[in-house]
Amino acid sequence: MKKKPAAKKKPKKDAPAEKRRFRPLRWVMKWAFRAGLVFAALMVLAVVFYAFVNPPTTPYIWSESRRLDGVDRMWVPIDEIAPVMARSVVAAEDANFCNHWGFDMVAIRAAIDSGANRGASTISQQVVKNTYLWQGRSWTRKALEALMTPLIEAVWTKRRILEVYLNIAEFDEGVFGVEAAARHYFGVGPEDLTPTQAARLAAVLPNPKGRSASKPTAFIRKRTRAIISGAATIRADGRSACFEG
Repeated sequence: MKKKPAAKKKPKKDAPAEKRRFRPLRWVMKWAFRAGLVFAALMVLAVVFYAFVNPPTTPYIWSESRRLDGVDRMWVPIDEIAPVMARSVVAAEDANFCNHWGFDMVAIRAAIDSGANRGASTISQQVVKNTYLWQGRSWTRKALEALMTPLIEAVWTKRRILEVYLNIAEFDEGVFGVEAAARHYFGVGPEDLTPTQAARLAAVLPNPKGRSASKPTAFIRKRTRAIISGAATIRADGRSACFEG
């Protein structure tokens, strides 16, 4: 009898590769990096969006509206605001607004040297804080503000930054924006504000709940005169050129 041919031996399969060992630190770093990219993308989108769309509200306005059961606010384009109003808030809050990229390093150094708690925050920083962030002095908010301020400066025009600022600033309890403030204090539209009225509105901005533009104290009167002079100066020396049409 013929012998059956020997069955061919199947080649041995390689042993399955050992599963990769789980490294928690690498996993955390990978997902933290991805989360950071997503957050950065959302931040850029938020900045680009408000470069063209008027903010319907802000975190602070929303919280005050809930607390007070409503606020007085109406958006008005910067073209319908008296130019002296824009110059007045710049003179009062950020005289070098046209000359910096979001941070006034001269003012910051001066504030540090004098030990002041306030005075170095630019209009751009205030817009970032009031439009996107929350009130308070936490390091987290400060870090986000520091990240977003140069981005705002890069994407928005100076005129747009000032337009948003004038429409979200608080001028009295529950009174937000220059349109509501002009009618609340003086019974006129923002386009009809006089230099004195504009300066008084600018003078209440650091402490809107504790100061009044229609019932000025001796301090507010003195501050008003300084702002009127400052507004005239920045117009004369060209420091208002970046936001005046």
